[in-house]
Amino acid sequence: MPAPKSMSGRRAAERRVEPPGQDLTAAIDALAEVLELDRPADVRLSACFRADPKLGARDRAFIAEAVYGVLRHLRSLQVLAAPPVKPLAALPPSGIGVPLAGATPRRLLLAWLARHGGRNLREFESLVDKDDLEWLRGLKGASLDEQPEAVRLDLPDWLHERLLAQYGERLPGLMAALNSPAPLDLRVNSLKAGRDTLLAELAGEGLAAAPTPYSPLGIRLQGKPALQKHGRYLDGSFEVQDEGSQLLGLLLAPRRGEMVCDFCAGAGGKTLLLGALMHSAGRLYAFDVSEKRLAKLKPRLARSGLSNVQGLLIAHERDAKVKRLAGKFDRVLVDAPCSGLGTLRRNPDLKWRQSPQSVTELNAKQAAILASAASLVKAGGRLVYATCSLLAEENEAIVEAFLAAHPEFRVLPAGEVLAAQKIPLEMGAYFRLEPATHGADGFFAAVLEHRA
Repeated sequence: MPAPKSMSGRRAAERRVEPPGQDLTAAIDALAEVLELDRPADVRLSACFRADPKLGARDRAFIAEAVYGVLRHLRSLQVLAAPPVKPLAALPPSGIGVPLAGATPRRLLLAWLARHGGRNLREFESLVDKDDLEWLRGLKGASLDEQPEAVRLDLPDWLHERLLAQYGERLPGLMAALNSPAPLDLRVNSLKAGRDTLLAELAGEGLAAAPTPYSPLGIRLQGKPALQKHGRYLDGSFEVQDEGSQLLGLLLAPRRGEMVCDFCAGAGGKTLLLGALMHSAGRLYAFDVSEKRLAKLKPRLARSGLSNVQGLLIAHERDAKVKRLAGKFDRVLVDAPCSGLGTLRRNPDLKWRQSPQSVTELNAKQAAILASAASLVKAGGRLVYATCSLLAEENEAIVEAFLAAHPEFRVLPAGEVLAAQKIPLEMGAYFRLEPATHGADGFFAAVLEHRA
């Protein structure tokens, strides 16, 4: 099936943003906060918005677009904004900050507006002085051809090296997709609505909506409409969920009456999907180590109409609660903690906040969680290990090491599992999604069966 024709729309979303009046101060201040890179960008932005309640919806939309735009293109913008003081590769792994002389948040923001924000020079005349205007004139046509590929693709050196080894000549296309804003995907709650009905309703409201190409439960919207107060959201008829995330639940394929576990449930997006696939029949456990995340599941669960879900707070993957349930589950989903590099369309700060050291630490955690989750699976049961990472060391390497230590498990080819559900997505042994090919976030999954 051909790739969805959504890339041009995502690129167009960055071609033109309107600043609030002629004042860029709030956006520059917010960018300076986010570039500390000590917390997730969305957390920092939320704090900035709370601290300045005078900002209107239009202001916030512009600030968010500008900040995320700079984060997507930060390395090349730094080069364009000022000559480097030292090579980016030599910077500490905890974050890149803004270590370039003259590459202030203000200049980075102006550079993004000129280079990626679709603004012509005349529009800058009331915003900058003559010197800045001259600099912007040169920046608009400046070439990056002489720069290393890592700069052109807006990657830290360590990550460029690893992705290049995996993707080779396909890497520029992958990064073009990852450096574009993501669309808004919804998942229809099949207990409360049908996809065709919801599509018709959304179209009647003037929203541009289409079925997702692979998930039979997905709807893709153009733009970023506010849906938190939409009647169909409030009554649980749909949830916001990327198509790739939906497909992970379909790989697990839980059935009515089974005992199922979402081992790393978080706020419960996949838990709700699994419950709907089970028709709210059977027992569904949502495990997580964060009480705060599990608390976010409660209102979503109330909207969903599910009655078979039990949240369970655990201290760690070796918790006694886990051991007591060993060998009792028909199906277990492990959406493991990971670098999140497959979600750079939504979280571009991750490529700057992750490091080789953080990935190594995650690998140890991933291996331990997978081994513990596997202990829950009964003979003949199914285990799905998944990440939203692009790195082989978080994906194939973890699974293959697990299989070597647990010969009682075998791989079920992901393509066959999807074909059994009439999902038109060709896959081999493992499940891999890429934004450049599939129009979804980057995901990996392995479907494992406990031999009877």
